[in-house]
Amino acid sequence: MSSQPPHAALLIPGPIEFDDAVLQSMGHYSESHVGPAFVAVFGETLAMTRKLFQTTDPASQPFILSGSGTLGWDLVAANIVEPGEAVLVLNTGYFSDGFADCLRVYGADVTSLTAPAVGARPQLPEIEAALKAKKYKALTVTHVDTSTAVLSELKDLSAMIKRTSPETLIIVDGVCSVACEEIQFDAWSLDAVITASQKAIGCPAGLSISMFSGRAIETVKARKAPVGSYFASMKNWLPIMQNYENKKPSYFATPSPQLIRALHTALTQVLAKPLSERFARHKEVSDKVKAAVARLGLKQVAGKEEDQAHGMTAIYLPDSVKATELLPILSKAGIVFAGGIHKEIQPKYIRFGHMGVSVMDPSRPEIYNAIKALEAGLVQLGFLV
Repeated sequence: MSSQPPHAALLIPGPIEFDDAVLQSMGHYSESHVGPAFVAVFGETLAMTRKLFQTTDPASQPFILSGSGTLGWDLVAANIVEPGEAVLVLNTGYFSDGFADCLRVYGADVTSLTAPAVGARPQLPEIEAALKAKKYKALTVTHVDTSTAVLSELKDLSAMIKRTSPETLIIVDGVCSVACEEIQFDAWSLDAVITASQKAIGCPAGLSISMFSGRAIETVKARKAPVGSYFASMKNWLPIMQNYENKKPSYFATPSPQLIRALHTALTQVLAKPLSERFARHKEVSDKVKAAVARLGLKQVAGKEEDQAHGMTAIYLPDSVKATELLPILSKAGIVFAGGIHKEIQPKYIRFGHMGVSVMDPSRPEIYNAIKALEAGLVQLGFLV
């Protein structure tokens, strides 16, 4: 039984429910961020981050910084891309738009390749054509866009990019995919994957977590223009991360010892079993959720099965049901879903997050309870009998 106070189950696409042990790690007494005990924990956490991303390349480098997932955009935009350089953004929703905006702030020449409709993704032939038509320093892809629950394919995409434009860096926004969707950093020749602590990893919000390839690191070292950020400068952070991973105290800006300890606990849990089992379990639960959604007569924003994420489901509501009416009903039943945020369809859908401990711990009933609450809410609003 959980030791947490009774509360509504948080089933949004992050933050998610947390395991008791992770929250207990947050209660660690105050300690020096350069003391030997914390330095050892931080070093182990960085090493586990490599395993999470499935990389054994010593030239690659994990970064764990205080900040939200959005800080990962700044790391890429401020360090990888110099002003005036071209970036191709594969756009599948609100967060793809955000990444493009961030790149523009730092002076990148951004081209957005947008899916033909909300709930779809750009296809390989048109991406290949765009890469042949223009030289791009980098390509960004949002692995799962949290606004639409659209899953972008990475393995074949990477192979095509390596064949068509091998000099183009492959940048993945994995904020809503890392630890619930398959990502093979080395095998798929990725150059950067950015994520955050509060989604499928299962740690409270406050940490920006990323992995950069050796090629990406060399790109930063070779840039001609100065890095356009101080806190987000990888040149400032690189020796710090390398020192901590080697369990040597170092300082640029103060990390959060309590959050790092919570992440250490969360990653220990994530890596206790093969990652393949974790991904399979998320798919299994996702399939059940999506089957239930279909049984209730509802449709998903991501129309095709191959475009549907396994850590969340974006659900179109019937015309007779408003999110502003349904979400409070669910909340009273102890279930918290998220409303829509995509500007074109915002009032027409809701978002159901099913990732992390709610999926991996079979004793937790919140996914089942959420489906039952959704059905009861639709009955109460007159859509179902």
